[in-house]
Amino acid sequence: MRAYNFCAGPAALPTAVLEKAQAELLDWHGKGLSIMEMSHRSSDYVAVAEKAEADLRKLMNIPENYKVLFLQGGASLQFSAIPLNLLGKNSKADYIHTGIWSEKALKEAKRYGDINVVEAGTSINGKLAITEQSTWNLSDDAAYVHYADNETIGGLQFAGIPETDKPLVCDFSSSILSAPLDVSKFGLIYAGAQKNIGPAGLTLVIIREDLLDQAKPEIPSILKYSDQAKNGSMVNTPSTYAWYLSGLVFEWLLENGGVDAMHKVNLEKAKLLYGYIDASDFYANPIAEANRSIMNVPFTLAKAELEKQFLKEAEANHLLNLAGHRSVGGMRASIYNAVPLEGVQALVNFMDDFAKRNA
Repeated sequence: MRAYNFCAGPAALPTAVLEKAQAELLDWHGKGLSIMEMSHRSSDYVAVAEKAEADLRKLMNIPENYKVLFLQGGASLQFSAIPLNLLGKNSKADYIHTGIWSEKALKEAKRYGDINVVEAGTSINGKLAITEQSTWNLSDDAAYVHYADNETIGGLQFAGIPETDKPLVCDFSSSILSAPLDVSKFGLIYAGAQKNIGPAGLTLVIIREDLLDQAKPEIPSILKYSDQAKNGSMVNTPSTYAWYLSGLVFEWLLENGGVDAMHKVNLEKAKLLYGYIDASDFYANPIAEANRSIMNVPFTLAKAELEKQFLKEAEANHLLNLAGHRSVGGMRASIYNAVPLEGVQALVNFMDDFAKRNA
């Protein structure tokens, strides 16, 4: 049997997608070869790539004046690519700091421009939270404002979209496609694929066309968004198999009601897990309710010395990858789109049984 995988990334993929990829692995559509062996310039592969983009545009209602790029290097490479692409005419930017990933982004950006760091993390009654925007010291002359919608490691998520008249740039790696999103409010959206899109090796960038001429002159061509846009994300050989698999995930999402339907299930999953944790004296969640992630749920045990036993027994019950990130410890359940409601119920049942036996 397939286990329930709560890994933060590379994360669970829909079983139906894996089964389809398995059926097509050796002979894609009767062509006598795997799509992994196919030229990215061939008409067959280009059709696959174009359909993936079209399906993503449909899922996210992406306006026509945005380019969709299928790139490599993970979101971490975009930490450098973004300032290189957007600070060519104005070297100033605002970065909202809420956790480890937003901190990594701003550290890279400081190599290329004058970065104003907005400290937005706080504590409310002992719980981590995000401060009100009215307290932020945003610049009047920033080229863009950057933030991470969902801090995967900490389980901290923005309750809404920040308001600004500057281009808004956001890392949506662990929350993209989990809830409806108004793309028109952003100048640029980026996301590593390995959480809610597909396998590791692919990174999405969705950029408004008017921002394509802001690059620094010294930028490498492979990182230049305008070059990638002109060349269909194929300045170099792309991650063809990851792109293909992501396209299958987009098809699966459309077949299952799209982002609105996923969001409804995601809210059910989060309500079930947080509800159990809140009602328990054995488990605790460190995030203020308004800023709780619906994708990454960290929790601690009342007896920290039981963590290894918890993980061992969870694995024996086919509940995998529940250890928290090494930088924070504890537990973390990542409940992305591909994790079914039944999986979260199985986790809650196990947590309840473990608590009763070890209280």
